[in-house]
Amino acid sequence: MNTPVGHVSDDEEQFLSWEERIQIALDISHGIEYLHEGAVPPVIHRDLKSANILLDHSMRAKVADFGLSKEEVFDERSSGLKGTYGYIDPVYISTNKFTMKSDIYSFGIIIFELITAIHPHQNLMEYVNLAGMSPDGVDEILDKRLVGECNIADVRDLATVAHKCLQKFQRKRPSIGEVSQAILKIKQRCLAKEDTMSIEVSRVLTRIEDQQVELSRMASKKDVE
Repeated sequence: MNTPVGHVSDDEEQFLSWEERIQIALDISHGIEYLHEGAVPPVIHRDLKSANILLDHSMRAKVADFGLSKEEVFDERSSGLKGTYGYIDPVYISTNKFTMKSDIYSFGIIIFELITAIHPHQNLMEYVNLAGMSPDGVDEILDKRLVGECNIADVRDLATVAHKCLQKFQRKRPSIGEVSQAILKIKQRCLAKEDTMSIEVSRVLTRIEDQQVELSRMASKKDVE
């Protein structure tokens, strides 16, 4: 079963945890990375959107629907605007030239969808622009189901990555390789925190067990006396 990520991120019954959202973002970036940097010649997707990101039963994501994809060829001829409203790079709209950095812009929109569970057609960019006015602005637009369930510093870091993808000037946007590395670092920090919490929980449980053993020993000693 392959489910579009957009159908799950805003579904009350199929809730995606923060860790799952980070992994989905990383899976998407790796998929784009293959198109941009692994394929020969490089390929531009041209229609990246949450509906084209499919999740399998393990909630792992893959980039799908290559109907508008093109090899990156330096052709000045215009073929008309293509893509999906809400995900289209404004630079592409004004110049009619689609580049790898246009895919990066679309991915930035998808990242904010994962963070907020708000679809672009629900005025996502208005919320994003307002949130971008302060360092902790993303806290206000975080999916309410994630509040208290994730480290807010990680949310802010992922939002920073997304904001870089949405830079007005294409030359200021990161490459997909740089995006992948940034998301991977966030995931590794999440895993490190989980390991630390597991160790702490294990220590607490051990102390509780030791206390129970000691109480049992003291109770047995009293019974003997």
